[in-house]
Amino acid sequence: MSDLPTWSAPHASGPVDAVVPVPGSKSLTNRWLVLAGLADGTCTLRQPLRSRDSDRMVGALRVLGAVVDDSSDDAWRVVPPVRPRGGGMIDCGQAGTVMRFVPPMAALADGPVRFDGHDSARTRPVGPVLSALRGLGVEVEDEGRGTLPYTVHGTGGVGGGQVRVDASASSQFVSALLLAGARFADGLTLEHTGATLPSRTHIEMTVQVLRAAGVEVSCPDAQTWRVEPGRVRAFEVEVEPDLSSAAPLLALAAVTGGTVVVPRWPATTTQPGDHLREVLARMGATTSLTERGLVVTGRGVPDGGLVGADLDLSDAGELTPVVAALAVLATTPSRLRGIAHLRGHETDRLAALTTEIGRLGGRAEETADGLRIEPAPLHGARLRTYHDHRMAMFAAVVGAAVPGVEVEDVGTADKTFPGFHTVWERIMEDGATAPVP
Repeated sequence: MSDLPTWSAPHASGPVDAVVPVPGSKSLTNRWLVLAGLADGTCTLRQPLRSRDSDRMVGALRVLGAVVDDSSDDAWRVVPPVRPRGGGMIDCGQAGTVMRFVPPMAALADGPVRFDGHDSARTRPVGPVLSALRGLGVEVEDEGRGTLPYTVHGTGGVGGGQVRVDASASSQFVSALLLAGARFADGLTLEHTGATLPSRTHIEMTVQVLRAAGVEVSCPDAQTWRVEPGRVRAFEVEVEPDLSSAAPLLALAAVTGGTVVVPRWPATTTQPGDHLREVLARMGATTSLTERGLVVTGRGVPDGGLVGADLDLSDAGELTPVVAALAVLATTPSRLRGIAHLRGHETDRLAALTTEIGRLGGRAEETADGLRIEPAPLHGARLRTYHDHRMAMFAAVVGAAVPGVEVEDVGTADKTFPGFHTVWERIMEDGATAPVP
């Protein structure tokens, strides 16, 4: 038995109706922070995400010599260094964006930069980024592991040029190099060599933020990106709400037969979380984008309102745990495809979901590229979260429909949604507007 603290997931006694603002996007916050650290002047991020992951990125920028004023939750100011500073150690924690996005910045530093992180992060792959840097003439020490810990030996600049990367395990390998490419002397031409490329929408997000900062980026074909050398223009930007963090809240409407509104939902976005609108519609809920935000109304589990679906989540893998929770509660089977890369996230999410669904009495099995989930009678259980914020969200959604769900270390959700379980309890208690603390 684990000695981790447990949280009793609230069980819904009826339909939940709430308006729930969500914090800023982690993916966008950390991309904008990287660009701010490379920009030619002071940058301002409005409505950024303050979380464990973004705190790690802010810490990384400070190690590299940036001055970051994050004293206000509404706006952060970043004064970049003239050149990233070497000689420091960056603690990545569990933040994949830090361990992958920051090494190309560190390659521009005037000395070595050491990277390390949480024990669970030391198994996550970074090798393709480190190998690409070596191909560009940067010395990297990792003892051949391709994981944390490692040291990037900056010499004040990177020549740039052409590099080939297999990003089959994570699109972050591509984004990491593109974000710094404009600061390389000859820019960067990157070719993806793998057979598959998960979460391509995250690369589109990277290209969009680069262009917004004045960087010239072209895509000669579906496997190749070219970043021209030049300056990263100082900027002021408002960060969109995190649509993936909204997923469990919107799922709550589908599960309870209630209505949940998420304000500020963008009409157009590169965030993969927007794919949730299609997923919910296919599983029996109704969605509409209005002036109030995104409105989701469900028919509820007791009324058989959730149905299974065959879903390709290759471009929105981060939604998988919440979608799996809906599938477990559905009346017909589901197949979740295109998500083999989730085996290399904070935990092996496919194995974790299969195990935890089994604890509930559910029926799930891994496939080569995903999960197959079939209806089965469920019961309460003590669920593990594996230091994974998305697994905490999975457990909360299931607990809304299944009495007696206990969640180990629900606080791990703070990684991307600070105060998640407090917001969740407030919604379940009174169904009123529940602003993020």
